[in-house]
Amino acid sequence: MGKTEALDQFNQPIHGVSLWVDAWRRLKKNKLALIGLFLVIGYTLVALLAPFLPIHSYKHQVLDHQYLPPSLTKTAGQILYEKKRKDLLETANAAGRSALSTEENARLEAYRNQLRDQMQPFDGVETHVNERRYLLGTDSLGRDILARIIYGSQVSISIGVVGTLTAVLIGILVGSLAGYLGGLFDYMAMRFVDVLYGLPYMLIVIILMAVFGRNILNLFFSLAMVSWLTIARVVRGQVISLKNAEFVQAARVIGAGTGRIVFRHLVPNTLGVVVVFATLQIPSFIMLESFLSFLGLGVQAPLSSWGSLVRDGVDGLDSYPWMLLFPAISMTVFLFSMNFLGDGLRDALDPQSKNKL
Repeated sequence: MGKTEALDQFNQPIHGVSLWVDAWRRLKKNKLALIGLFLVIGYTLVALLAPFLPIHSYKHQVLDHQYLPPSLTKTAGQILYEKKRKDLLETANAAGRSALSTEENARLEAYRNQLRDQMQPFDGVETHVNERRYLLGTDSLGRDILARIIYGSQVSISIGVVGTLTAVLIGILVGSLAGYLGGLFDYMAMRFVDVLYGLPYMLIVIILMAVFGRNILNLFFSLAMVSWLTIARVVRGQVISLKNAEFVQAARVIGAGTGRIVFRHLVPNTLGVVVVFATLQIPSFIMLESFLSFLGLGVQAPLSSWGSLVRDGVDGLDSYPWMLLFPAISMTVFLFSMNFLGDGLRDALDPQSKNKL
């Protein structure tokens, strides 16, 4: 016999819609959330494809190219030549001359030839170094700001994603078990959470970084170990509200164990809240890493992150504003995108939301 379909009052088949399909339909109506989603995807693709993009290495230093301004058309050699010519003209004007002397023109021409012929080895390959173009300028060691921003996005985004995933996994594990088991385990787990809540968050991270060393793995560990408290409380509350529901009682009747009930029935019903929390937590992790990098406790050279680039840019803000401007814009756009996406997901996954889409 064929499968019988449910029909509505007009004898039309009724097709069920899952929570996630319905959430996507609601999310598509939120323009800011969609823009945030596309920007986040774009940032992620650029970070992942950084080794294949036609950009310079973030490690290459050209000391002659220190603090070169951004330029879309001029090469480093052209900028250096114009700077040299400007310096010679200022010297001539100070001496009461409006034009360069024959000797100065000869020196300028020799400098042009030197720039044209200058070679520097990078990764075993001799390169005409002054033919480089720096779209966003260079830093104090002659490194390409664009390359450092793109490779820095790998570090910042990975810290946000890995730190959030770790915090979410710990929070789900502790919160779901505490909510379902209750009793002594719930009491001890929540008192432990209360103790950690009472401690200065950033002080714990700074102490962990100082004790275990300043490297990226310790940074992941330090941020994640003290970031699971909120999600543990949220998941615990959700599980407590669901653990006496009919579908849980049915699972108990057929002999399902604690692990199956918690992780196959209860936890999936909290994923809406968890997803929203995760999208809002990623910007928080990036900001925390930026703060640590600003203090010198974050990512160490030659690696960079948006936070370390902002710290470097602050030192030269008056004379070289591009060193701060471009990393700050890159980080700000990503953080706003994640927040717009998180707000959109919160509304899309909550059918009872007051912000109807």
